[in-house]
Amino acid sequence: MPLDKTSQLDKLSRLDRLDPLVSPLSKAVAGVIRPGPVEDALHGTWLGHPLHPALAQLPIGCFVSATVLDLLGERTAAGKLGALGMASATPAALAGATDWSHSNPGTQRTGLVHALLNSAALLAWGSSLLRRRRGGGALLGALGTSLLGASASVGGHLAYRQGLGANADTDITGPTDWTDAGEDDLVTDRPTLRTVAGTQVLLVRTEDGIQALADRCSHQSGPLHEGTVHDGCVTCPWHGSTFRLSDGHVEHGPSTHPQPAFEVRRAAGRLEVRLRG
Repeated sequence: MPLDKTSQLDKLSRLDRLDPLVSPLSKAVAGVIRPGPVEDALHGTWLGHPLHPALAQLPIGCFVSATVLDLLGERTAAGKLGALGMASATPAALAGATDWSHSNPGTQRTGLVHALLNSAALLAWGSSLLRRRRGGGALLGALGTSLLGASASVGGHLAYRQGLGANADTDITGPTDWTDAGEDDLVTDRPTLRTVAGTQVLLVRTEDGIQALADRCSHQSGPLHEGTVHDGCVTCPWHGSTFRLSDGHVEHGPSTHPQPAFEVRRAAGRLEVRLRG
């Protein structure tokens, strides 16, 4: 019977035995990479999508190409590509660790396995580069590339199965016509949740009027109505993504996706909203 790879990878998110490692490591990453411009840059907020997958292409390409060159007997060129792979792995790892530290518990467990496989691959390649001074190291390089392939499989699971870095609000399509959103009884700067035509909408009265965003955070579906409002923005209570209330623009990550915004109007003491075009 063929192995069901998807079900095996799904089990990673339930490995609670990893939690004693996950918690301190996550806090350590968050302590080193503090909220601000550097963290936002590593998340890829400026890019509109996560930065880690883009940065990971260089080390992967270097290690795979180096292994091919080893098979062809081009040991000197293979060593140079391996060294470049080691150097380029650092920024990729920093971006990945930043995303990982701001994710849900199940995702963090899977992500830790991904990181451990990457670390083992880098250890193998580092050992390979040392052995090359004495004419060996090709097998260690091949081992490192194989471990990297296994890690890439887990990384794909993180992105496509568990949605790390994906836009959680892609299914929000309405309401596109003016639709009743309840009474106009909002308290200034107090987040209020209303369900409008099946869509959960965050409503906030500010000095500039009433603002409305989709309530489900585009990062990992956190409830924005349980967050805090400050300086015309709302901050998600789960992982700290901050969105501008006026238009849903991402002010700070980890989210790299803007929050769907709604127009608001008053009608006979009640509120009506519609999704912005």
